[in-house]
This record gives sequence, C-alpha cells and structure tokens, in this order.
Amino acid sequence: MALDFNVDEIFEMAEQIERNGARFYRKIAEGSPKGDVRNLFLQFAEMEEEHEKIFISMRAELSDKDKKSTLFDPEGESAQYLRALADLRVFDGSADEDFAFFENLAEEEKMKRAFRAAIDLEKESIVFYQGMKEFVPESLGKDKIDDIIKEEMQHVRILSNKLLSST
Repeated sequence: MALDFNVDEIFEMAEQIERNGARFYRKIAEGSPKGDVRNLFLQFAEMEEEHEKIFISMRAELSDKDKKSTLFDPEGESAQYLRALADLRVFDGSADEDFAFFENLAEEEKMKRAFRAAIDLEKESIVFYQGMKEFVPESLGKDKIDDIIKEEMQHVRILSNKLLSST
C-alpha cells in the first residue's frame, strides 16, 4: 500500500527536523572551544530555529486542500509515525551522543570533526526531504518540498566552506 503524505505533514516533519537540528548545534557549541567556533554553532542553532519558523509560516499558508489527509486515519497514527520518523532519521539523539569532543584531540581537529558531523547530518536531511518528495503527489504541492531542500543545501555550502577554510 502506497502512502501519500500531504504538504502539511511534510512541513510538520520539517519543523521537527529543524527543532532537532537546533538542539544538535547547541550541544556541539557546548563542547566547542569558546570563541569563533562556539559562536558559529550557536548561529547555526539560531538558523535552524529560524528555518523552523519559516516552515511553520509556510504550513500556516497552506490551503485546506493541502492540509487534507490522504489517508483514513481516525486515530491520528500517521502524524505520530511522521514525528517518530523525523526524530529517528535526521538530527536524532544518537547523532549528538555519537559526536564527542575527545580531550586528546587538538582544537583544530575538534573543529573539523564538528563541521564534518554537521555536514553529514545536513546531507541526511536533504536525502530525507528528497525521499519524502516521492510520497507527495503533484496535486498536494510536491514542488513546495524543493524550498526545504534548498534551505538545507545552503547549510551544506556554508559548513563546507568553513571546513575548507579550517584546513
């Protein structure tokens, strides 16, 4: 059985992913040396929070048709599934647990690891959104998912430039 997610549900997942991303970046900032590196990750946490607000705003502008569920789901299980999927797939709790600042690493190496971890997670979010596009029919606003993907691609570009400039 094919599942069709509507744009409202996709934006709900995007909001959760962005909340998880902000938490992830704040955790990295806590373990980062004070100064530019910490401030950069705090800025990324703020960017994730801003993206969440953008997705909330985009979601609020959807028509009733866009919000209409494509499944018979009187118990609301599909929304619970989507939240769990967003929590487990991108910027999940295990990602920030796996990322640790080891005492024996030089500050420069810690910074490189932080950038690489963030880049990897941003790439996963892009893959997640690309995959979710396949669930959204054209009639339900499949093209709107591209806006989410563009935002995440911008994060990868910024982080990649910072990683390259740190080597």
